[in-house]
Amino acid sequence: MFMGTITKTVKVKGMTCASCSSAVERNLSKADGVVSASVNLATEKLTVEYDAEKINMEDMANRIDKLGYKLETEDNLKEVIIPVGGMT
Repeated sequence: MFMGTITKTVKVKGMTCASCSSAVERNLSKADGVVSASVNLATEKLTVEYDAEKINMEDMANRIDKLGYKLETEDNLKEVIIPVGGMT
């Protein structure tokens, strides 16, 4: 069953400069199954288009971990609601 390409945007922690984000983009772009990888350093977000039959998010997370950064998937993200009073 062909799934086609999937595009996901996820957080990458630990990048501090343009060289860091370039390293992530370069490394993922070389992976078999990755169509494109683009990092926004300011928001610490990676947008990756990939063929799910050739590579998965766990494989990409392992590649990013080896570079010294941390991919945040939905599994380790939490939503927090903080009430703010006194604003008019």
